[in-house]
This record gives sequence, C-alpha cells and structure tokens, in this order.
Amino acid sequence: MNIIDKIISNFINNKSLYIGEKITISEHMIQSAMMAEKSKSKNNLICACLLHDYGHFIIEDPDELVKKSMDGKHEDIGYEYLKKFFKKEVVEPIKNHVLAKRYLARNKRYYNRLSEASITSLKLQGGLLNNKEAKLFEKEEFFKESIKLRKFDESAKKVGVKIKNITDYKNLLKAFLI
Repeated sequence: MNIIDKIISNFINNKSLYIGEKITISEHMIQSAMMAEKSKSKNNLICACLLHDYGHFIIEDPDELVKKSMDGKHEDIGYEYLKKFFKKEVVEPIKNHVLAKRYLARNKRYYNRLSEASITSLKLQGGLLNNKEAKLFEKEEFFKESIKLRKFDESAKKVGVKIKNITDYKNLLKAFLI
C-alpha cells in the first residue's frame, strides 16, 4: 500500500472522536482543509490543514493520555512520520500548529474562544508562550502558515457539517509528495 492509500485508509477507518469534541479526528481535519479552501489559501496550506492532526492516528489512545494529564506530542509524531513523504511547506506548519496555539492564546480574545478541550490541551502542551519563545517563533520560516493553520484548526469543530470525502483530496496529497 502506498502512502496516499494508507492515509486515505486511516481517515476512513479511524472513528475516534477528536479529544473532548463531538466530531471525529478525520472530520476535524477535513473541516480544517475545507475552511482553508473556502478562504482561498494556497494548496500547501490546505494540505497541511488536512494532515495537521495525523499524529493522533499514530498515537494509540490520545484520550487516555489526556486523562493521565499527559501530552502525546501529536504534532511532533505527525511531523516525523509525514516529513518522509511530504514537502517542507506542508509538514512545517504541522510541526508548529501547537506552538501557534500557544502563541495565539496569549491574546485574551483568542483564548476566550478556545473550546474547553483546547484549553485543557493547551495546559498539557506547555501553556502560553513567554515573550522570548514568541519572538523565536515569529522568526520561523512558516510562521504565518502555522498561524493560519491554527485558526482553521480551532474553528473546525462543528457538528453536523457536510464535509468532503477524503478521496476528494487524493490529487492534492499526491501533489505534495517528495
């Protein structure tokens, strides 16, 4: 099985709920990609949105980690796995999407819009960035894309939204293979 078929199979077969939310991880990632499309984002960002939580498919039980007050580092796990197959402009925003949440949550308005589950995971992921960490993050090559991905990520938790099929993204995924 090639990587694209494996990804599609994981999206189809993983029925796990997104941690603390009422939609599946697959639905969440597809909603994120659809939001990026709707805002006319570049294809690399759409692809990054589609795959940003792929690390949750690799971690055996993300909910169990949260119950134990542990962070599974899904962003690092997803990045390490996906970087073997996908171009840098897709995987770098994936690697930094948790940092982007920690950065954006320094703004009270953004923080107040976070879901309860997202606030819980923020604490487990290290909490708000301090000023020094924020300045370093701002210098990252894919800083702007990471911030955009995070905003789509946070908004893509709606129940009952008609979403695309993962197979609709097959050509997009192929376009960013190394």
